[in-house]
Amino acid sequence: MMKKKKIMPAGTKAGILFALPAAIYMLIFVGYPTIQNFILSFKHVDVFTFSNPDKQSFVGFQNYVELFTGSSILAAAIKNTLIFTVSSIFFQFFIGFGLALLFSKKFKGSSFFRGVTMISWLLPVTVAGLLFKFMFASKGGIINQLFVQLNLMEQPLEWLLDPKLAMTAIVVANIWIGIPFNMMLLITGLTTIPEEIYESSKLDGANKIQTLFRITIPMIKPAIMSVLTLGFVYTFKVFDLVWVMTKGGPINATELVSTYAYRLSFEEFQFSKGAAAANILFLILFAVGLFYIRLINDEEEAM
Repeated sequence: MMKKKKIMPAGTKAGILFALPAAIYMLIFVGYPTIQNFILSFKHVDVFTFSNPDKQSFVGFQNYVELFTGSSILAAAIKNTLIFTVSSIFFQFFIGFGLALLFSKKFKGSSFFRGVTMISWLLPVTVAGLLFKFMFASKGGIINQLFVQLNLMEQPLEWLLDPKLAMTAIVVANIWIGIPFNMMLLITGLTTIPEEIYESSKLDGANKIQTLFRITIPMIKPAIMSVLTLGFVYTFKVFDLVWVMTKGGPINATELVSTYAYRLSFEEFQFSKGAAAANILFLILFAVGLFYIRLINDEEEAM
């Protein structure tokens, strides 16, 4: 007996055709550079061998081993990146959530002020970095002037030159940039909650705190997970803000994995080690992405 050929539905064919340009784009501009970066990390390529492939020897995992054992900079960079990421996300989320609760209410001027808060997100990161660099300047910086006038300190602080204060400065700058992102995603989640549920909770005698923790937060849990995961990914790979403000200094106090990879590749011209450092950053974010996908799948199965 002849087997019947499976006919692909017209909708499936159309979906593949629509997705094909994006797939091709991802393969060329994301997939190919990623594969080449991994290949580069397993070779010895520096300024002397970069233009001569014949002299680029295969060294296996030597670059990775040297990064972890040759110096303590990578370990410090990973630690700094985690501190920077967790601190930024913590304040971005809670401030963004508070603003989302505020601007989800209908009152005069809510749309205007919601739009104003988006300025920090729309502003180019390099411009924001320069802005905060001048604000935290030891001489003439508005932060020092404000604290001195309020008698919070006797003399200006070296925010960007003190290893103990530099991390605080870049975290504050990143919090200011990321708050609108958290706010807008959470507002979107809040708009999906039917008003009837809140009305029913009022009739049952629930107060605002009970409504928040028993209705609002559980019902926007997918949005919260998305905000936290995307915030982690975006913050963990931040480069331009830190490079503009401190360039990883002073004394590696704000050195992140992204800035360390850039420094190895384009300042020390150790291209293979720079590629290895970038791959470590990629693998960490890839693991976070897989964790997020698993959470989303678990949520969908539970529904």
